[in-house]
Amino acid sequence: MRRSLVTLGILALAGAVTACGGSDAAMSAAKAGASTPPAHTEVAILAGGCFWCTEGAFDGLPGVVEAVSGYTGGEKANPTYEEVSAGGTGHFESIEVRFDPARITYAQILDVFWRQIDPTDAGGQFADRGSQYRSAIFVRDDAQRNIAEASKRALEATHWFDKPVATLILPAGPFYPAEEYHQNYHAKHPVEYKAYKWGSGRGPFLERVWKGKPPIEVVADTKAFTKPGDAELRRRLTPLQYEVTQHGATERAFANEFYDNHEPGIYVDIVSGEPLFSSADKFDSGSGWPAFTKPLEPANVVRSDEGSLMMTGIEVHSRLAGSHLGHVFADGPAPTGLRYCIDSASLRFVPATRLEAEGFGAYAKSVTK
Repeated sequence: MRRSLVTLGILALAGAVTACGGSDAAMSAAKAGASTPPAHTEVAILAGGCFWCTEGAFDGLPGVVEAVSGYTGGEKANPTYEEVSAGGTGHFESIEVRFDPARITYAQILDVFWRQIDPTDAGGQFADRGSQYRSAIFVRDDAQRNIAEASKRALEATHWFDKPVATLILPAGPFYPAEEYHQNYHAKHPVEYKAYKWGSGRGPFLERVWKGKPPIEVVADTKAFTKPGDAELRRRLTPLQYEVTQHGATERAFANEFYDNHEPGIYVDIVSGEPLFSSADKFDSGSGWPAFTKPLEPANVVRSDEGSLMMTGIEVHSRLAGSHLGHVFADGPAPTGLRYCIDSASLRFVPATRLEAEGFGAYAKSVTK
């Protein structure tokens, strides 16, 4: 359904326009005063019906670097607005939110997102009907899926709605930015934007249903790890990561990502996300590969039946995904006397500042010596 501002009765909504002005003005001011972009950012892809409205909620939000309107979830590359709004491409109107995880977490991004939509509407959002206007969270990896599913469960547990939460959680695919005239629409056309937001029914719904509701607290299930299929692994992993984890290859010493990493945090399986090792148990073995005295979760690091602790070492792999990790030797320091010599290519590092956001908050006290 293509939007028509004429049918929304802009003049009749003048009072609503005035009532909404403060929030958007504050966001514009915050955006204008934004600081230098952070060195590390992450991306959330969200669909909540009209992208003018969802983008407007994130532009200028502290911690958000930028929000871009666009299309995702369909088969056609580089679709146009006319094609998507006609409903024939399979795409969702959506936004890509780039944010600084040190200032705002993915769980907090989702908390803002829920408050822009009717999560129980399976057929669109407010006046916009059709599959292209459905709500969805497009997750980019297992960590995002874990948090998104936990956030959805937490919303359902509030019992604020008398119907089931219909928002989809889907794997992220290509995101195509919308035409320039759609970008930052709320700031370029504030009167039309506010009139549309209220005339479509979104503004009144948010005011009536979401105003005053407390934050949605997310407790992620850190045990919900899965191994993707081979095609997905080849897409997500670098060639080296794939060869190491799937075929037992070995990366070069002193030329890998984590051998000299001293930042506090945990190391998880690059394939499944299973927690494996902690920075508190990491030491410099001089070998040129990351070395640990023990696993963070002993059950997640499995020894093979071949090899020798004293001679060739015993191969270790992750429990769930079966990823090759490296070898364990009996020449490590006290108190274990063991040296887990691990390939960086098998690992993903989660810094201490990101543990809570990625569902690993239970390990916050386990990353320092």
